[in-house]
Amino acid sequence: MHNIRVKQLRPGAKLPTYGTAGAAGADLYACLEEDAVILPGQTRFLPTGIALEVPQGCAGLVYARSGLACKRGLAPANKVGVVDSDYRGEILVALHNHGDQPQIICDGERIAQLLITPVLTPEYGWSQELSDTQRNEKGFGSTGK
Repeated sequence: MHNIRVKQLRPGAKLPTYGTAGAAGADLYACLEEDAVILPGQTRFLPTGIALEVPQGCAGLVYARSGLACKRGLAPANKVGVVDSDYRGEILVALHNHGDQPQIICDGERIAQLLITPVLTPEYGWSQELSDTQRNEKGFGSTGK
């Protein structure tokens, strides 16, 4: 198990926390001086007040919190944010309001979840041919037939 070093960048910032012992993602919290209003169709970058040290060979993946997305229409604008292992800046969450009502985010509110996961960084090279598979070039929806 890795320990993640976290640097507090703003007063009141909270460490990521797991909601249950079996939770895969750790909750990220808004660190705001005043409530943030996100209008319908709008994206706002919300600070967490923390920077962290993702282990080499891993990435931090920032996902939506299911309750926030399903009940309030708020989810990361980029669907899944990627925190590279060499990034040391503040973790910001770009929340997009997919709903038709303004949404208010308060200081200390859980706004996303962070998963730390191993990543492969292969080298890419040109090839004239690829190996055959049963599927080959069949795409979008082809496996459901």
